[in-house]
Amino acid sequence: MALLEENKGSPGADEGETDSITKACILDGFTEVADTRDLICSLPQVHGDMRPREVTTQKFKLILDRYQDQPHLLDPHLGSLFSLLLEFVRNEKSELSLVHLSFQFLYFISKVRGFKRAMHRFPHEVADVLPVLNLLSQQDPKDCKTWETRYMLLLWLSMTCLNPFDFSRLDGILESGVGKPREPTMDRIMDIAKVFEKSCIFMTRPDVKQMCLGDFLDWSLTTISQTSDDSVTNVRVLDGVLQSLVIVCVCVCVSVAVCVCVRSSELLRKLIVKLSQRLGLTFLKPRLADWRYQRGSRSLAANLAMTKSAAPVTPEETPQEQEEYYDIPEEVESVIDHLLMGLRDKETIVRWSAAKGIGRLTGRLPKVLANEVVGAVLECFSFHETENAWHGGCLALAELGRRGLLMPSRLTEVVPLILKSLIYDKKRGTHSVGANVRDAACYVCWSFARAYEPKELKPYVNQIASSLLITAVFDRSINCRRAASGTFPHGIGIVTTADYYAVGNLSNCYLKISVYIAAFPEYTQAMIDHLVDMKINHWDGVIRELATKALHNLTPQAPDYMATTVLPKLLTMAVGPDLQRRHGAILACGEVTYALYKEGRKEVVDLISPECVDALKSIHQKVGTIELMRLAICGLIEKLSLSKMPFKNDPVISGWQWILDNTIETLHLVSSKARDDILSAVVSALMALCEEYYQTETGQADAETQDVLVSRYINGLQSAQLLVRCGSALALGCLPAFMIHGKVEQVYMKGMCVVTQKDRTFSEARRDAIKSIAQVFVKAGVCANGTPDSCLCSENVNKVYELLLNSMSDYTTDSRGDIGAWVREAAMSSLRDLTLLISSSAPEVLTPDLVKCMMACLAQQAAEKIDRYRAHAGNIFVHLLHSTEPAVPHIPHREELLIIFPVETTTSLDWKAPSHAFQYITQLLGLPEYQYHTLLGLTVSVGGITESTVQFSSQSLFKFLRKIPDNAALEQFEEVLLKVFRDHLHNDRCYESFVLYDAAVKSNKSLCSCSHPFCMEILNLCKQCKKTKDPAKLRCCISVFCGLIQFQGDVRKKVWSQLLLLLCHSGCAIRQMAADQMYEMLVTYDDVVNPEVLGEIIELLSNTNWQSDLNTLRPLRNQICDWLEVPQPQLISKVYISFSFFTQ
Repeated sequence: MALLEENKGSPGADEGETDSITKACILDGFTEVADTRDLICSLPQVHGDMRPREVTTQKFKLILDRYQDQPHLLDPHLGSLFSLLLEFVRNEKSELSLVHLSFQFLYFISKVRGFKRAMHRFPHEVADVLPVLNLLSQQDPKDCKTWETRYMLLLWLSMTCLNPFDFSRLDGILESGVGKPREPTMDRIMDIAKVFEKSCIFMTRPDVKQMCLGDFLDWSLTTISQTSDDSVTNVRVLDGVLQSLVIVCVCVCVSVAVCVCVRSSELLRKLIVKLSQRLGLTFLKPRLADWRYQRGSRSLAANLAMTKSAAPVTPEETPQEQEEYYDIPEEVESVIDHLLMGLRDKETIVRWSAAKGIGRLTGRLPKVLANEVVGAVLECFSFHETENAWHGGCLALAELGRRGLLMPSRLTEVVPLILKSLIYDKKRGTHSVGANVRDAACYVCWSFARAYEPKELKPYVNQIASSLLITAVFDRSINCRRAASGTFPHGIGIVTTADYYAVGNLSNCYLKISVYIAAFPEYTQAMIDHLVDMKINHWDGVIRELATKALHNLTPQAPDYMATTVLPKLLTMAVGPDLQRRHGAILACGEVTYALYKEGRKEVVDLISPECVDALKSIHQKVGTIELMRLAICGLIEKLSLSKMPFKNDPVISGWQWILDNTIETLHLVSSKARDDILSAVVSALMALCEEYYQTETGQADAETQDVLVSRYINGLQSAQLLVRCGSALALGCLPAFMIHGKVEQVYMKGMCVVTQKDRTFSEARRDAIKSIAQVFVKAGVCANGTPDSCLCSENVNKVYELLLNSMSDYTTDSRGDIGAWVREAAMSSLRDLTLLISSSAPEVLTPDLVKCMMACLAQQAAEKIDRYRAHAGNIFVHLLHSTEPAVPHIPHREELLIIFPVETTTSLDWKAPSHAFQYITQLLGLPEYQYHTLLGLTVSVGGITESTVQFSSQSLFKFLRKIPDNAALEQFEEVLLKVFRDHLHNDRCYESFVLYDAAVKSNKSLCSCSHPFCMEILNLCKQCKKTKDPAKLRCCISVFCGLIQFQGDVRKKVWSQLLLLLCHSGCAIRQMAADQMYEMLVTYDDVVNPEVLGEIIELLSNTNWQSDLNTLRPLRNQICDWLEVPQPQLISKVYISFSFFTQ
């Protein structure tokens, strides 16, 4: 076996750590053949003992399973392996358990190599028939433990049945040794076949047909009629019987064969259909119809030898007299009716089998009767038929066309039905059906292209090509798009663009491939009409939106057609009763209008009629409050504003503004799924509306409109509704620069009030307010000497940065988790945008303290546990560090940072992968300006609950600590760690992470040189928190105490005192937790206790029920105190002082 490995190194890894290893196993041969033979030879010794038997079986199975992908490697050794195993079977002295085990090993081989290959390795001489038959007769069909034996014996018996000799020769004198008659071999095999419901190969023998066919058919029909329910056992019985009948397929009464009632099992229905068609074929002469349509020859050599002048023989050229007439039995009609019913079955495998049966039977019928069959198939395409009938009809037409049984004269009827099938789509509740119909219609087109001469299809080529291209580009199902992509007129150019892989992406099909194909004039109008008629009103909202964008992209191909035909049609649909059609039509109106404007040849009002202009202005009056319509009208407002429609000072503008404001005020009434989309549409529409219609000729804002809008949205920031606050904040952020000129300070102050309001219910509002503040200052610009009311200047930059930096400490949580992360993410993005803006315009505004705090906070976020926000912070950190145009000034330790984060890390470093990120971020601990914040973030990661984050952050931290050069640096690190611990001692979010972090640090043996003052300080801080009743905090305290036990002196004594106090804590769960962790600690650190008493302490901790009564536990706890030479805790009695004492 050759083992190939491909290693991909981690970018920037200092020790060449492997990022990923891709292994591929390629087997050169059956290398374990010797081991396999040894296992087989050991079967006589292990078959009687259960354990060695199972070990040998598992080893044998494990070896063979390796060759599942390359089973052909076993072929040279199959004969020898079979011979070894069959020796045990043939040996009369072999025990029954050895025989069963041998057959089990044979089954393992056949499972890997396949039963068809394996069964040919069985000996099939005449002498093997009776021994195999006798052994199979002795088996119990209901024994589940020996099913492999019966399976392999059936395969062996089927091989012996292929020998060309009469079984009657094996019977000899049909008397047993005691004078009783002996059953013939043929009857014995038939009885076995009936028991196991497998008689396919046996019934094909001529001598068996002659002797047993009648009895077998009687038994088969009786079994079918008596099997009423669809239990697993009955389905298995029917499966075997029907498969045998399909293989035998003799002239039986069809009415009896097809009278089997419709079963719920699709496998049985398929077999019934297959049996019916085989029976029907027995009534017809095996011939190829002379009247069929023939294209070329079946021989490639004959086709190449044909000259261009040799025209194919068509049915019209065949004389009527040449067709042979003969009587068709009535039973054939029953078979065809049964097959036509199969075309309407609910299962695909049944319809497919029925379609092939119709093709086979039609090929043996006279032309007139075959034409009637084609007419019956075309009835499947009726409007009242289900999608199953349409699918079955397409499959049948494909089979008829492929076999040349569908005459060219029928194409005038068939092609329109196929074109309808290519766009068949029926809505069923919240989904649609018809993808299988469209896929089958593509198969019909494929079969027609290969069945008919070009001149026959020439009148229909353009229609079929257009429909196939539309399906290939605009179908919702990826399977249909790929099935329709093929050869068309202009085929080379189209196929290379709309190939199998390109059509896999739905957006790519609608927005890019469609534009390329529409450049061919014969397809342009058909594609546009399909989008307007079929996709604008599609039940899937994604398809409707893509259709409108596709119409936008196709407008340059036919602008006049769009303006004069499509747009009026869309405006009519926009006020119709169908909600989905109205939604798509309104969006399409906006997209088409904007596309006409971008053409730039004329003004939009010059391209469209005045009636269309009036209709566009009045659409918003008929929208209502339905959220789908609000989404559409916001898109229309945006596109019409971008199209610079001449509506300035028109009352329609007030109507549009009212719709946008009302949508913001009623966002809380909208479903949660549509809120984000509607809010985004409102913001985009408002920005476009203000840019176009609220600006005077001098470039200033209309004063009245400015005051009204800014005041309205500022008041919205104080709303009691969360979504109103979000909408108002985003609306303020999207206002153009001229709309906020002179209002910057007002917007900032109100936005700051929202951000600083630490309410759990308004995290989304704080996030959007931070985005809004950054957008306002980006649009207002930076001027060092400017005024706070007009721009970002030296007077307000500190306040703005302080607000954003404080927002990076928002760790609000609720039932959804850490929702404060939304605020932190928005603050990081805002800091990046403002910092780059200031650095490019007025870098003197940035002070070293601001940049230091910003980079330190980013480092903290880049060291925390949530992958998404760690990646966001890390990317911003590296981006600001390597930014050159503009360069960010005053970054602390820039040179050291450039060494840690070289320029390659801007693209290669995967911040979401803990294995990559933490090996970089821990290096910031060596830089004093970043040490505190980085350690704070790492503390949360090391003390987290995600296994990968804890693992890699701990490894990177310990690796850094081992590289600390001297004790002074280590003491300085300890001081920072204590400061972090003190500052966040009562922070519920951080406390558990801190103590787990400290426990991990103290449990690392390489750090046992820490000074005692540091340990005492940690101990004292934990003692302060030990008074809490929170089980999580107490659990963490116990972990820290157990980690500190390894330090000698006063630290150890005080730790023992605290742990022993917890053994009699008022909470029973805390007592048990303390005992368990003390037990684990003593097992780990066996040198912290006198060895003479270590065993007794461990035994007492493990055997005592620490959740029992305290009066029982205190003496046991005190016994441990005596063993450890620690003072016993004293119970302090409470003193009650009467109130009258103070009054005296």
